[in-house]
Amino acid sequence: MQNQYPYGNNLTNDPVQTGAKQPSGTKYYIFGIVTGILAAIAVALGAVGAVRLYRVVAMADRGNVSSGEHAGGAASITDASVEQKLAVLEDTIGKYFWKDVEEEALEDGLYRGLLDALEDPYSVYYTSEELIALQQQTEGIYYGIGAYIQDGDAGYVQISRVIKNTPAEESGLMQGDYIYKVNDEDMQGKDKSYVVSKIKGEEHTYVKMTVIRENAAEPIDIDVERRKIESPTVEYEMYENGMAYLQITEFDLVTTGQFESAYEQAKTEGMRGLIIDLRSNPGGNLSTVCDISRMLLPKGMIVYTEDKYGKREEYTCNGENEIEVPLVVLTNGYSASASEILAGAVKDYGIGKLVGTTTFGKGIVQKVINLSDGSAIKLTVSSYFTPNGNNIHGIGIEPDVEIPFDAELYKNGTDNQLEKAKEVLAEMMR
Repeated sequence: MQNQYPYGNNLTNDPVQTGAKQPSGTKYYIFGIVTGILAAIAVALGAVGAVRLYRVVAMADRGNVSSGEHAGGAASITDASVEQKLAVLEDTIGKYFWKDVEEEALEDGLYRGLLDALEDPYSVYYTSEELIALQQQTEGIYYGIGAYIQDGDAGYVQISRVIKNTPAEESGLMQGDYIYKVNDEDMQGKDKSYVVSKIKGEEHTYVKMTVIRENAAEPIDIDVERRKIESPTVEYEMYENGMAYLQITEFDLVTTGQFESAYEQAKTEGMRGLIIDLRSNPGGNLSTVCDISRMLLPKGMIVYTEDKYGKREEYTCNGENEIEVPLVVLTNGYSASASEILAGAVKDYGIGKLVGTTTFGKGIVQKVINLSDGSAIKLTVSSYFTPNGNNIHGIGIEPDVEIPFDAELYKNGTDNQLEKAKEVLAEMMR
């Protein structure tokens, strides 16, 4: 069971370009994914860049943004005085800044700054490269070797987990290995994102990994094939007395199939009660959580959204697959967004009990909008509401049975929240 901090809390309503989860805390990085989003450079560009930004945004979505005005009828911010000031700033930077800065970096900084001005942590500008990485991450499919890494000792990153049935496992890489070199380049002092960038590559090409392994006299060279990897987002276990345990770590496009497979296996093995663990699940795709909800909920509303114009969009369930066994859902303060949609619906319909602590409280939806130059922006576009009409943004969802996580017990091998969930489920199964 993975009990780690989430790396962002994002719910998007576009099944193709979604997620945009940002790494933080102790979340491990997956090889092959460019997980780091470049830091915003809040500096200005000259008039040419400003005008080009306006043209790009104007062409982004003809249905929403015309070439003469922004959506909602607001005038362009790039009038003559703004363009003049931008030109002065660019000239001043060129004369006085202590080192040379590439024009592209300044231009990207301008775009990032425009999104930063919204003061919304979920509204972000993506370069074309960042957009590709975002799509791979939120699809749950990438081209890499199939391992997780974390910071290690002596300035080298360390393999923290090897995914089953992947090139990493087949090649003999092991948990605990320190990544000493990649293609003969020393990785000492390199951060995780840099190491990932050197390991990732085109499908069916090879990367030479030199690792330092405990009890090995010399570093070990291992050639690993890069292949298409599907991130494991669902973990399954069957406990005694017919208790099934399903952990969902995030809601990627691959998660629906993984959940359905594990859920059907649990039924085949005689499931009499179910624990769904959403702790530290940062969210993901709206379409994914709705598809999974349709495997559990009765007929009715799953969730609905409303934008600033009052336009409402409803997501419903036909009730044909309503769960027939007692259900417990585990939550904590890092269960966010899509996790809260599922937890909120379970609570509103009364088909299960929530155990743990109050959820994060992210009740808003983002949309990724492609721009004509290959870049994109992610904007918060609406609020969402649980079936009973609750907007949980900034509030969260309280559990039916509250029990804080005990870190000391966990270090000694006992997950007190999970044990409480088993206890609650056992009572429901009587």
